[in-house]
Order: sequence, then C-alpha cells, then structure tokens
Amino acid sequence: MTDKATTVVLVHGAFADAASWNGVIDTLQKTGIQVQAIANPLRGLSLDAAYLESVVRGIDGPVLLVGHSYGGAVINAAAPKLGNVVGLVHVAAFVPDAGESLAGISARFPETPFGAAIRPSLFPLADGTEAPEVHLDAALYHEVFAADLPEAVTRVLAVAQRPIAVLGLEEEMPVEPGWKKLPSWTVVSTQDNAIHPEAQRFMAQRSGGTVVEIEGSHSVAVSQPEAVADVILKALS
Repeated sequence: MTDKATTVVLVHGAFADAASWNGVIDTLQKTGIQVQAIANPLRGLSLDAAYLESVVRGIDGPVLLVGHSYGGAVINAAAPKLGNVVGLVHVAAFVPDAGESLAGISARFPETPFGAAIRPSLFPLADGTEAPEVHLDAALYHEVFAADLPEAVTRVLAVAQRPIAVLGLEEEMPVEPGWKKLPSWTVVSTQDNAIHPEAQRFMAQRSGGTVVEIEGSHSVAVSQPEAVADVILKALS
C-alpha cells in the first residue's frame, strides 16, 4: 500500500497524552518511518477532527492515521475530508458509525470498571461559561487503564492524564466514517477494562478490516509498543 515516504500520524485518546506513543514512535523511527504524534485537544469530536485535519493538510505525501481509544473516533471523523489518508489503524479504539456516540456504543455492551472510575469537573469556555469534562480517579487508573503496567508507572500516568470534554463522549459521529472507504487494521486489547473487548470486536469486525488481538490492557501501546508498531508496519507494507 505504502512505503517509507508515508507519514504515520498517531492520535491519542482521553486520559492520556502524546507521550503514550513513545514506545511505538521509537520502534517506528528505528525502521526509518516518519512519525508525528499530535496533541489531541479532547474538546469534542468535531473540534478534535478539525484540528487533526489541519495537521494532516500540512503533511506532504500519504498519511496513515493511527488512533487509540477516543482517537479512533477522531481519525474516522477526519479521514473523509482528507485526500492524502491511505489507511486507518485502530488501537483499543472506538470505531463508530455515522450517528453513533462513544457513550451509546459502550451502553450496548457489558459494563467495565471505567464507569465507576470517571470523575466530573468543569472547564471554562471563551464566552465565560463552563462545560463539563471528566477524568479518571487516580486511585483507579491502574485497574481501569493500564493493569499490565507496573504501578510505579501508572502512578505517573494517572497524574499526567488529560481530561476529555463530555461532548467528546456524547457527540455523534458527524460524517460517514473513514473506515467505510479506507483499508483498516484494528488492535483488540483482550484484557481491556475501559472499552469492553466485546465492543472492540464488534466494531473491528464491522469495519471489515484486518483484526489483531493482543493480550493487553487499554494502554496496550504503552505496555506492548513493539506489538502495536508491528501492526502499523504491516499496514504500511
């Protein structure tokens, strides 16, 4: 499909940041792949997709979009508006159809510990009003988000996490998603305590792409970066 001229753009999800891709970036760069990990704003699906679109439009040549968790929805909302995207990789991700929200998808599958771990707060808007956002309880971060990582590591991740606007969880996919026309690869994390593995399998199979199952937590890109990078490399080959 592509070669080393393709740029891999990594899009993190909620309760994380671009550093969550560090191990994947290191592995890809060692093979000569061009990589860019964006700082996902996490303010709402349409807003975040528009930001991603602005980044990708500034990249010369083909682009492979890779999204983790909520980032999977963002890459699928952005891809239809971009002419240089050649494929999608979903990593323990939401892969919604048009009209679906992340909260709506989650409600159709068995409950995970995620629901009991979210904590609400407010953030200011430019007009002086406030909007709701959520973060993960730091004491529960290890269990919910990264149970296959040492607790010394997850204690750091828990206090470095970035909250997501509730709009990002409730906003419906505003377009026909990229997976309907582009080739896709999906990593299902079989020990995920945030997005139920059954939900991941449903979305992966519906997308019609290649599915790879990895025995890992929701933070599989942190705990098993080589395995995730291998899927990306296969998508590039």
